[in-house]
Amino acid sequence: MHQLQPRTVTRLLLDWRNGDRDALDQLVPLIYQELHRRAIIFMNRERPGHTLQPTALINEVYLRLMDESQMAVKNRNDFFAICANLMRQVLVDMARARIATKRGGGLQQVSMGKAMLVSRDPDAELLSLGEALNDLSALNARQGRVVVLRYFGGLSIEEIAEALKVSPETVKRDWKLAKVWLFRELNREQP
Repeated sequence: MHQLQPRTVTRLLLDWRNGDRDALDQLVPLIYQELHRRAIIFMNRERPGHTLQPTALINEVYLRLMDESQMAVKNRNDFFAICANLMRQVLVDMARARIATKRGGGLQQVSMGKAMLVSRDPDAELLSLGEALNDLSALNARQGRVVVLRYFGGLSIEEIAEALKVSPETVKRDWKLAKVWLFRELNREQP
């Protein structure tokens, strides 16, 4: 993003927050490239062959943004944090829908021998991560936000510190503790 744009972006965000629907239409072209970069980061973490493309993910986020009323956005980093969270929600919703298919929720009957060779479904892994992240956020809301902003949103340590109004050292500590906690939670089920 150009140096001039953060002020413009912040102004448009404030106008949008105050009910100006046209402000969002002016805002999207300014931040599209950054949103697309972050959507690519999200999609690179998805299972191979995922049907959703980064552009479609951005479109889904845009539609959800349009549904939001009185969005509590204070600045550019807040906006990207909200978008990161919406991207995560879109992907989790898609994983849930994929798993919740008719006739057994996508389960297949396999012999015990084959079951020993089958790896977990990436959609189930995304759901597990979503649930673990929700649990972490319930225990420590700031650590949960750090994970969303860092892992899903692609924000730097400094950007997260600014968004959360804490020091970069605090963000680094929260990030480290959150990764350890999530790793432990996600591997609890495995032998």
